[in-house]
Amino acid sequence: MIDYEDMLDGCLKKLPDTALSKSERFEIPNVKGHFEGNKTIISNFSQIVSTLNREQDQLLKYILRELATPGEIRGNNLVIGSKVPASRINEKIRKYCIEFVVCSDCSKPDTKLVKENNILFKRCMACGAKHAVKSRI
Repeated sequence: MIDYEDMLDGCLKKLPDTALSKSERFEIPNVKGHFEGNKTIISNFSQIVSTLNREQDQLLKYILRELATPGEIRGNNLVIGSKVPASRINEKIRKYCIEFVVCSDCSKPDTKLVKENNILFKRCMACGAKHAVKSRI
């Protein structure tokens, strides 16, 4: 007679390696870019915006304000008016995600920003939670 533990072990051995990997469904891409004189060029800004499912102008405004530097969009690139290390930009994008993208209750990225009576809310499409956010965008 085969016991339950042996059956589980047998099933786990039959699973493909990809099924056992612990990868997240939502991963924020790290910035890719380079310095050009005194400017920082982020070449994958549009990819980051689409991953976060937010408007490009909102993320741009947030990053530039947090870095206290001027910048603009040129094509698919973000051009920042000073030399900023990628680690610092990644840190600001993670902070943006915590405040404006990931649900505070279920930790899923399936949220939308909704404005009601001049108050900005982060509404989760997965669990239905609704939280007011600091409207700094």
